Amino acid sequence: MAIVHTLREAGYEALWAGGCVRDQLLGLIPKDYDVASTATPGQVISLFGSRRTIPVGASFGVIVVLGPTKAAGQIEVATFRSDGEYVDGRRPESVHFCRPEEDAQRRDFTINGMFFDPIANEVIDYVGGKDDLAAGVIRAIGNPVARFTEDKLRLLRAVRFAATFQFRLELQTADAVRQLRHELLQVSMERIAQELRRMLAHPTRAVSVRLLIESGLLAEVLPEICAASAYSESHSEARPRRAGDGLLAPLAALEFERFEPAMSVLLRSLHNPEATDSRRRLETISAICRRLKFSNEETDCICWLIDATLVMHGIETKPLHLRKPLLANPHTLMLLDLSTALAKAANKSPVDAEFCRRYLSQASAETLSPTPLIDGRDVMNLGIPPGPAIRDLLTTIRNDQLDELLITREHALRRLNDLINGSR
Repeated sequence: MAIVHTLREAGYEALWAGGCVRDQLLGLIPKDYDVASTATPGQVISLFGSRRTIPVGASFGVIVVLGPTKAAGQIEVATFRSDGEYVDGRRPESVHFCRPEEDAQRRDFTINGMFFDPIANEVIDYVGGKDDLAAGVIRAIGNPVARFTEDKLRLLRAVRFAATFQFRLELQTADAVRQLRHELLQVSMERIAQELRRMLAHPTRAVSVRLLIESGLLAEVLPEICAASAYSESHSEARPRRAGDGLLAPLAALEFERFEPAMSVLLRSLHNPEATDSRRRLETISAICRRLKFSNEETDCICWLIDATLVMHGIETKPLHLRKPLLANPHTLMLLDLSTALAKAANKSPVDAEFCRRYLSQASAETLSPTPLIDGRDVMNLGIPPGPAIRDLLTTIRNDQLDELLITREHALRRLNDLINGSR
């Protein structure tokens, strides 16, 4: 409000723009507010001062204005503009400043193309956004093929908005998504991955994946999944299903608002349980995560969740040295959500997850992950040279400790001596 007032008092037009207008009309609290104005980037900097402005996208007419305090946050102020030709499927080659009517026409979807005058308390709609919002429709502004050709990421955004708001894709818009689906990979993988994160972290993740399958976009981003799904279903004697149907039920049952459990559902068919070591079991999955430019932490989490579902099966009967590390992991709550969702999708009771929740309610952190009784120096002091033998001995002692067969350091050292002498 303060930024709009300041711009207006200086003689410029200024309106709220885009997603904040949409969210306000839907009765939601906007995550952020954007201001559109007739003021040029230089005029915005001159008006608010260089200390309160950051020229993050000055060449495209965008200046960030900082609030008077840190707590006040920051607002993007963009000059009303019309875009030139898009040459890389992402950015216009040039822009020229214009009136709000023309600015609205360059935006992606009608529900995102409205303005709001916070002083007059009035919605300004040049693209029919209010009607589409009321009807629950995602419609590209103008020619949908042209809008998607300008920025291929809009193909994924169309799906995300339709799923998030439980709207339907307008027919021509949906046709354009399918028509241009093969061009999606012109977009950087980082931007694609960010859209996937947002879709899969949201409670409507199953709807997003269904739309990705129906539009053909999932086959572009994750061809390995579609290939595995098609093979599995072509060799099934059950009633034929659409490719990917087996993904939707567990996705719908997930409750954790993180994207990693959902990505684990998508990728788990590529897990190779026959491989002897974890790296080989997860080789394909790790490669996909790297291709999608996920962080190391995200990749490790996804791989761990997929591998851990094997240990979770029949967890009550598993030895403590398998159970405790699983439940001491920082991602355990995500694993329990994933295990519950998979069980519910198979019309089974989530007994493994329920057992783990009861066990966790009674076990302390020290019980789950006690301080090791010995370390590598203890093994080398007994004459074992550096190498795999030390790791194997430490693993055996650690497993005995977790199984509560060894309680004290003295017991552990005696057991270590017995192992070494026995091997000799």
